[in-house]
Amino acid sequence: MLLLAVQGMAQGVGPKQQFYPVKDFRNDWLVYDPVYKSYIPYIDEQHAAIPAVSLFLDLESNRRYQLLVSTRTDGYLFIDASLRLRLPANTWQVINIDSLYKAYRKHEIFLTLYGSPGVNDKMVFIGHQKSLSQKPVVLTDTGMSILPRRMSPYENFFTLALLFIVASHALLFNLFQRAFLRFFSIPDLLTLNSREESFLASKPLSRINLLFMLNLSFVTAFTYLLLENKNIDIFDSGDLLTEGQNLGQIIINFFELSGFAFLAFVGKYLLILSIGGLYKLEEMANLHFFKALQSSILFFTIAFGIATLAAVNFPANQPWSASWILIPYISFYLARLALLYVAIANHAAIKNLYLFSYLCIVELIPLIIGIRFAL
Repeated sequence: MLLLAVQGMAQGVGPKQQFYPVKDFRNDWLVYDPVYKSYIPYIDEQHAAIPAVSLFLDLESNRRYQLLVSTRTDGYLFIDASLRLRLPANTWQVINIDSLYKAYRKHEIFLTLYGSPGVNDKMVFIGHQKSLSQKPVVLTDTGMSILPRRMSPYENFFTLALLFIVASHALLFNLFQRAFLRFFSIPDLLTLNSREESFLASKPLSRINLLFMLNLSFVTAFTYLLLENKNIDIFDSGDLLTEGQNLGQIIINFFELSGFAFLAFVGKYLLILSIGGLYKLEEMANLHFFKALQSSILFFTIAFGIATLAAVNFPANQPWSASWILIPYISFYLARLALLYVAIANHAAIKNLYLFSYLCIVELIPLIIGIRFAL
């Protein structure tokens, strides 16, 4: 019987045997055990009466293949605890794994087949198509539910990175307490009569400002990776970051993102300086950059704290809405634009239209470009 099964698989699997079998999941089934409150391997002698069986599907390792699912009786296919397909009896469902990867934006998903008891009537394969005659099913993503706990290196990374960021803030507070208190002062941010001759505003690229910019870069990178772990890919960073899911590679990605963010903040000052020279606002460039940096430190630190608390207190598998993330960021940049307009107008004799044009180039256009390529 085993020889016949091997010969049948060698000829092909799926509809009209159009697929070469890459992986057979017959030995990978899991069932939920209420005693252990976890998923355990399926044992025929113990779980033959259970109608729902599950398995983990590695999307990253099986790109360009097809997922083949068939049952001898009517059933249902759940993906990440959410109903996706009805499975008619004796009918093969062909699902493009690339479409699953694009829809769920993660390396692994959880499949559940619900129908008749046991696994003898259920067949799940990863297959390589012999021909293109079979049209694959393309799925789109919706909400997710509670899933079995799966250990992730992100948990260890977020703990280490959180300790690192808290330590960096404590170090800056001890070394530069006066600057720390001013950067994190909301009344100082909203004060229009800013002390542009102060040690912070007068030297935007001083050692102290660069250290606070670097610290802000750490916060920005941490928040980005936290959102990415919640399947919110703000930018397509796949070509920039190291592929992989172990702790070392995630730490490398964290410092790469921190470096990109730091260069972006320095580039922001150079942009302000160059455009300000064209508009003859060189004397306002330092004040403009200081206000922008101060507001960014306050906002991103608050966003970092809220995102961290949400990740800790909300269920790990509860989806995060991209619009909930994007709307506060847009509101912040528009509020900062208004603040900069008033602050610069209060220090320079410049026509309103002239000043608005300057801020549009330096602040509004980068925001629009960022939104265009985000999400």
